[in-house]
Amino acid sequence: MATQQAHDSGTVREARERFVPRGVASTDFVVARAEGATLWDADGNEVLDFAGGIACQNLGHNPEAVVRAVHEQVDQYLHQCFMVGMYEPYVEVARRLDALWPGESETKTLLVNSGAEAVENAVKIARAATGRPGVIVFDRAFHGRTNLTMAMTSKLVYKQGFGPLATDVYRAPAPYPYRGVSTEDALAGLELLLKQDVAPDAVACLVLETVQGEGGFIPMPADFVQALKLLCEQHGIVYVADEVQSGCGRTGAVWAIEHAGVEPDLLVSGKTLGGGLPLAAVTGKTKLMDAPHPGGLGGTFGGNPVSCAAACAVLDQLAEPGFRERADEIATLLRSRLDELAARHEAIGEVRGLGSMLAIEFAEPSGEVSKAVTVAAREQGLLLLSCGLYGNVIRLLPPLTATDEELERGLELLERSLAA
Repeated sequence: MATQQAHDSGTVREARERFVPRGVASTDFVVARAEGATLWDADGNEVLDFAGGIACQNLGHNPEAVVRAVHEQVDQYLHQCFMVGMYEPYVEVARRLDALWPGESETKTLLVNSGAEAVENAVKIARAATGRPGVIVFDRAFHGRTNLTMAMTSKLVYKQGFGPLATDVYRAPAPYPYRGVSTEDALAGLELLLKQDVAPDAVACLVLETVQGEGGFIPMPADFVQALKLLCEQHGIVYVADEVQSGCGRTGAVWAIEHAGVEPDLLVSGKTLGGGLPLAAVTGKTKLMDAPHPGGLGGTFGGNPVSCAAACAVLDQLAEPGFRERADEIATLLRSRLDELAARHEAIGEVRGLGSMLAIEFAEPSGEVSKAVTVAAREQGLLLLSCGLYGNVIRLLPPLTATDEELERGLELLERSLAA
């Protein structure tokens, strides 16, 4: 049966109500076309995209090199399970990720379908390498919605009613300076955890988002990341950097952890990695990655060749000298304008972020204001996302290929939405 796209938003919304479960949250926006920083809905309305499919489009929609690579691969073959017959695109993604590794170690890479799957496999690898069960995660973490990653995720809405969840997961405080949690406070909480809840020699890995995504775009201070890495080295714990949302150039550097000058043991990537197609990766030091036995890692569609072809084009663009420069320019522009907004609007409690991964948090710990702002923005032609434990943070994820004019227009629409 041929699949036809309805050409009006109302028809799609009605069909969504009939055929898609309510547990899949969505806005009422119906996408029909996308290019660069712009979306068009099914009624022909133009919208500026500062959401990027939740950080999946750091290079914008339909970047030319990615589209070309996909077309070339499609003409050769769509799928070949790597466990049945190896293929070059998979190996090429691994080679490029090794070249972009934030350190001097030699690495290997496992490719999978999603960030949650990658996080889960990182835990498997750490457990195989250490022979230990324990996993330490942090307040406000989001690592996915599988059974194990729900246990690792802190926001209740993602796991309520779905238990029992995986065991041997322990949660520690993470710095949140705006809400009064310092690096010292967080480290003291972790020390207490290791005294009363789990012994260090029972911990396989520690998993931390370098910039917390769903938790509120909270950058982890460099001294906190450095202290965690030292603790891991002292106790033989594997340091896993979750860079699913903060990686692939979102903060300017290819990986956010580069800002802290720390080399992780394993690094999880995803979202923008596939250029809009499903792809995620666990990249790590060779000895660790080789710890699981043959057959212990893998999956039917992990490292699909079309997604890999797209990823090669994405990683090539991230490695270009001018990419970091433009990302830093965007960060400066966004930060200065957001600071100006905060000075004019008392409701904004803080502007924060790392590089061009920026957000505003409303002082009131409630999602009502941010919801009103995102709805008003969409009505005026700007797509935004909220996040945070209380839903009171608006995150900005414009493509790092956006023009200054597009960025300024988006910020103007944001201010209009705040006023509304």
